[in-house]
Amino acid sequence: MSPVRRLTALGIAGTVLIGLGMPLLRGFGDDAFLALACAGGVIAALAAGTQDTAGSRALAVIVGAGLAMRLLALSAPPILSTDIFRYVWDGMVQGAGINPYRYVPADPSLAFLRDAQVYPFINRADYAVTIYPPVAQAFFFLVTRFSASPLAIKVALVACEGVTICALIGLLRLTGQPETRVAAYAWHPLPVWEIAGEGHVDGLMIALMMLGLWLALAVGRRYAGAASVVLAALAKPFALIALPGLWRPWDWRMVALVPVVMALAYLPYLSVGSGVLGFLATGYADEQGLSSGSGFTLLRLWRQSVGEWPHDTQVYLAVCLVILTVLALRTGFRRSRTPERSLCDINGSIVMLLFLLSPEFPWYLLMAVPFLSVAATLPGWVLTVGGFMLYDVVPGDPQLSYDARSAILAALVAAAALVQVRIRRRPGLTR
Repeated sequence: MSPVRRLTALGIAGTVLIGLGMPLLRGFGDDAFLALACAGGVIAALAAGTQDTAGSRALAVIVGAGLAMRLLALSAPPILSTDIFRYVWDGMVQGAGINPYRYVPADPSLAFLRDAQVYPFINRADYAVTIYPPVAQAFFFLVTRFSASPLAIKVALVACEGVTICALIGLLRLTGQPETRVAAYAWHPLPVWEIAGEGHVDGLMIALMMLGLWLALAVGRRYAGAASVVLAALAKPFALIALPGLWRPWDWRMVALVPVVMALAYLPYLSVGSGVLGFLATGYADEQGLSSGSGFTLLRLWRQSVGEWPHDTQVYLAVCLVILTVLALRTGFRRSRTPERSLCDINGSIVMLLFLLSPEFPWYLLMAVPFLSVAATLPGWVLTVGGFMLYDVVPGDPQLSYDARSAILAALVAAAALVQVRIRRRPGLTR
């Protein structure tokens, strides 16, 4: 079978799976949705491994099928998460000339903005100001100038994915890899459902991060690339982990660039003072079990084995910080550096960050998906596809507890890492 026909068949199969997603989730529960996601992940991996002998025709099939998947997901109601309604609300608040970090949605001062389409679905409406950083807020404001609706947010985020895909194609060309590898992102079920389907702002963060890597590694504009990565972190902070891949030893100008970009981004919102940190500083860590340690899968497993120790949360976070710092220093001070090596280093840091912090919500795993195209690893595939285990949308369907599911996911990622190490140690094995 020719590469184009193979990709066409795989693309049709992947699109059908996306079309079946919501009906199967509602009718058969979260486990059926997980099975569909696993099948979709296999299709994306097979497509990414297709030999790139058809050039632009193969790329057109990949982009076209990816767009078809997203058009199907756009029509799905945001039932996996209600975050998108807060996005629209924050944009509406700014449109009224009010700082989004000043009031909780239920505050009487914002009563005139309440409607039946957005306000009733806002999470934490009566006790939490917004948690989203300034670049995300600017995005919400701009999109809601066109339409204050969840669909507008989702369409804008799909447009951001266009930037991500263009950056990935540029990085694939730079590193001499087949352009068909972009299918690993374009057809991966996680961005299809979590960006086009649920409208998570991670789509903006990923676009800015990958644009920054392309600017720095492919175009040679390291400072512009670093600024783009910082802006990505001001949409969602985890993106900062990509910066060491752009840094050169003792380049203090790049170090100084980070607080300057942050200060400029926060400047329009400083009328609330320290309140610009929003719910992130006033309760999010407690609510998600980060302060108590119950939100970390590895720490929970430790406690189940040996019991809870004094200050074990602080010790665990310190160990995580040391591991991530060592990885960042190894990346930043690497002497023999190529674009492919930098992408692999960044990918390794991202997978380790997500493995150690074990976020409860699958959409936090989105930032690892683009690297399946340019620096794929088995743990990355297992983490991002297996992340569908964390869904618990349908009440009452037969499913393991969250603790059990998150432990299984952690075990699978660790096993995948061991397999990856053994494969790399085999002599004569090429990429």
